[in-house]
Amino acid sequence: MPIELSHVTHTYMAGTAFEQVALRDVSFSIPDGSFTALAGHTGSGKSTLAQMLAGLIHPSEGRVLVDGTDLSAHGRAGRAAARDARQRVGLVFQYPEHQLFEETVEADIAFGPGNMGLGEEEISTRVRESMRQMGLDYDALASMDPFRLSGGQKRRVAIAGVLAMRPRYLVLDEPTAGLDPAAREQLLREIERLHREQRTTIVLVSHSMDDIARLADRVIILAHGECVLEAAPGEAFWQRELLEGAGLRQPRITALLGKIRERGIPVLGRAIMPDAGIEEILDALAIMQGRDVHTCSRESH
Repeated sequence: MPIELSHVTHTYMAGTAFEQVALRDVSFSIPDGSFTALAGHTGSGKSTLAQMLAGLIHPSEGRVLVDGTDLSAHGRAGRAAARDARQRVGLVFQYPEHQLFEETVEADIAFGPGNMGLGEEEISTRVRESMRQMGLDYDALASMDPFRLSGGQKRRVAIAGVLAMRPRYLVLDEPTAGLDPAAREQLLREIERLHREQRTTIVLVSHSMDDIARLADRVIILAHGECVLEAAPGEAFWQRELLEGAGLRQPRITALLGKIRERGIPVLGRAIMPDAGIEEILDALAIMQGRDVHTCSRESH
């Protein structure tokens, strides 16, 4: 399996009065080419997990493997292999635009590939490619000061800087946080397209069930540092009590269908996307109209 966590536990400030267990015996795997969401309320451990996947934090117990390599391996050979494995994981922190620092968009995106020792031609190719992947016009934006861009453009430039290093796995920690609706929608479209066209393995850290329903093919629910469910979004989001116990809510359409069902309207209540939810409602109305017709027919006799 490309990425695997095996019995991972992590404790911050162990042995002190401020000791805090962030993760408890977490095990799961991330298949190649998948779009996996890590969902949980604040303090559930999802951001700690995101940093572990990139090798920035090592577990107190257990192992994190990337392509079979333990990211906390010891010894000269082990550390070299772990370093190579970490380079295959790109991590985008919350508010990544805070890490922009160069004078131009092109220079900022080129910084990571430059540190990899690549030649100028290869760096230029990667800058153009990653900007295209994030829906950024190279001719219009490459020479601009990144701090003069809109909030959404800054966010996409920062992500392009990670993509320019061509990670095999991309970890996005709350990528839409703080964006206005238009910028948020555009970024989600680019992430969706990146996965669909490039088949990049993506791990999305989020508490937005609507975003997860739209993008992910599997979801891992975290609560109080433990993995409480690993399933397809459709299966996970029907379990309202489990979600509420994890401090999460169903997607809005799923919650709406539940309320409609409680009123006696025969919707299935399993849709997690708006279009499918509308179809459920229309089907239920058609069934009810059929009942009304039969009722009127019986009464006329």
